[in-house]
Amino acid sequence: MRFEWIVATRFLREGRMQTALILGGTAVGVAVILFITALINSLQVSLATRTLNTQAHIVVRPPDDAASRALAPADASVAARVEARAQRLRSIDQWEAVFRRLEGTARVTAVSPVVSGSGTALRGNANRAIALFGIEPERYVRIVKITDFMVAGEFRVSPGNAVIGVELAADLGATVGDRIRVTTPEGGNDVFLVTGLFDLGVKDVNKRWALVPLKTAQALLALPGGVTNVDLTVDDIFAAEEVARLIEGGTGLKAESWMAINTQLLAAFDNQTMTTRVIRAFVVLIVALGIASVLVVSVVQKQKEIGILRAMGASPGRIMRVFLIQGAIVGTAGAVVGSAVAAAMVAVAKRVLLAEDGTPLITGGIEPYMLAGGALVALATGLLAAVAPARRAAKLDPVQAIRG
Repeated sequence: MRFEWIVATRFLREGRMQTALILGGTAVGVAVILFITALINSLQVSLATRTLNTQAHIVVRPPDDAASRALAPADASVAARVEARAQRLRSIDQWEAVFRRLEGTARVTAVSPVVSGSGTALRGNANRAIALFGIEPERYVRIVKITDFMVAGEFRVSPGNAVIGVELAADLGATVGDRIRVTTPEGGNDVFLVTGLFDLGVKDVNKRWALVPLKTAQALLALPGGVTNVDLTVDDIFAAEEVARLIEGGTGLKAESWMAINTQLLAAFDNQTMTTRVIRAFVVLIVALGIASVLVVSVVQKQKEIGILRAMGASPGRIMRVFLIQGAIVGTAGAVVGSAVAAAMVAVAKRVLLAEDGTPLITGGIEPYMLAGGALVALATGLLAAVAPARRAAKLDPVQAIRG
């Protein structure tokens, strides 16, 4: 192959302008593919992470109450339709055993028991409907990192103390150090000292959430010793649905992943991924056409040289390999340059694309698998684009080629 490499590199050096154009086109194509892939992946992870600031990856609950037909005497009429039962607040049966089992489940990284229900918060003449959460603070912060979103006071959830959202505090006219009364439809009634205010970036959450100790919530919601759900996190947020199905099959409980709850967000992710694939396909096609067109021109320009090589004994196969090697060189060099350009574009985007709070929307970079994929695409594109020009060069008649 030494002969083919020498001829291929000499042809590329002689046509410096053409080589520069084809290298530039390939590099731009690789850079666009890598940048778009890194951008979309980072945006999806960023959006998913922001969504999960306020919820667990998986929530395990008791199965829904279902109505069943009652046995009736033979002469009695039976309703043709069974009315759905109203769902009541109830605990997971033997939740401690379920909790231990979930802790040992593959891919699960954190588990937290929670008692949740509705209630009313009162202070003076003000009252607001709230979502009451009874938690074990040291476990719950591994599910929802509320400590990162405290805007006043501290995250101290202990007997007699509560942490509430900033919007709820504003509605009640309360701040850190004030006391609020919480009542529930189950007849619970207790007074709490507000020890901290959080802002999770979701107005509805900030207006309704109140976090109190687990045992206190159990008493307020008339669920002594019980929990309404167990919250989980997993090592890969996009594997949550798979883990949820395994939990349902193993426990008989209802397991809802964040993916099942946020179906519109997942649909947006799918559309983004499809759009990215279409763009990548068009970019690859444009790069391939550019390489092929430049190599076709090179074959026309090098007709006499090709004819002389054929007359000197070079086989059609060797001539064909010359142009295939040119395509491979261009593809590889374009991949290297394009990867460097893409890395620079990602670095700039991290500084320019910022969220409302000033944090970068793009947190990741170009992963090694992206670089390897970009290099393979560029190499394959260069080789495939060189096939047609290479075959044309191999079929040239030496006498006609020399005559020009």
